[in-house]
Amino acid sequence: MNVTMEQLGFDEAFERAFFARNEVACQPARVIEVQRELYTLHTGDREIPGVVAGVFAHNATVRSEFPVVGDFVSARIEEGQQRAIIRSVLPRRSAFSRKIAGTTTEEQVLAANVDTAFLVQSLNRDFNVRRLERYLILAWESSATPVIVLTKSDLCADVDTKIAAAAAVGMGAPVHAVSAQTGSGLEALGEYLTVGKTAVVLGSSGAGKSTLVNALCGESVQQTFEVRASDDRGKHTTTARQLILLPGGGMIIDTPGMRELQLWNGADGIVQAFSDVEMLARACRFHDCQHDNEPGCAVQAALAGGDLDPERLANFRKLQKEMAYLARKEDRHAQIAERKKWKRATETGRERRLQKGR
Repeated sequence: MNVTMEQLGFDEAFERAFFARNEVACQPARVIEVQRELYTLHTGDREIPGVVAGVFAHNATVRSEFPVVGDFVSARIEEGQQRAIIRSVLPRRSAFSRKIAGTTTEEQVLAANVDTAFLVQSLNRDFNVRRLERYLILAWESSATPVIVLTKSDLCADVDTKIAAAAAVGMGAPVHAVSAQTGSGLEALGEYLTVGKTAVVLGSSGAGKSTLVNALCGESVQQTFEVRASDDRGKHTTTARQLILLPGGGMIIDTPGMRELQLWNGADGIVQAFSDVEMLARACRFHDCQHDNEPGCAVQAALAGGDLDPERLANFRKLQKEMAYLARKEDRHAQIAERKKWKRATETGRERRLQKGR
């Protein structure tokens, strides 16, 4: 599909960042798909496969520095080989990051330069406000605007109740109940997908993300499977992150379902996702109130008065502990990465001096 770079979201700010690099024989492009170490770029007039330059891979110290879907990059097109060489990644306006699955402490960037995050939950047994709180932290931390999308409304008998439950933890985030089967509610999502704007679809496996993307595209672009009847969970029908151009001019990034969402640097996101708890805490008599048995605790008063859900407070505390533990591990990881960086720079300098002496 031929489009302009402006339609791909490449505005004046990105243009200034590109020209500031002054990289010879390069042009801007947007990453629209990532398959391991292979990239698909869109230059406006065409799609072309790409790889990162050798010097880029050599200088990168952490995984998060490599291109992800949604990134704008500076690339040199090799016409003879019909491929692009990615020289650098332009500064990201927004980025969705999580800790990689498992015990390793490392950031994984899921998508970049996104305007709206569709946080998808289905209106069946997948519906879980505690999980939604976690996704809201991810969205607020990314600098994108969260929008809660409740799918499969045609299969739910108490839609209004669940909309209210989602809105109660959404802290102002819009909530839309939709049905990809009947088309109900889909028109409202189009308001976030105007020309040059990008949305990402995030949610657990079986939430209906790929079905939603197909409905917004007006055609089947993503494979879907039926969820298991026993627990309403689905398979990972999307195996790679991909940016899809929509008929209306907007763009949407589909992502594989996440069975595990460990947060990364979510301190600011927690403040926004739990702004009600934060406001109550400011009204406590003591600045260092732990919200347990201290006199004058506004949080405990809200619990006693039924104005704060005890499960929400428990999840707030759990997520705070999780982020504090991750911050301690990340600090150690950053120190190790910094030592590796300087060791590599020292070795490179030594090699250059040896070559000059020959």
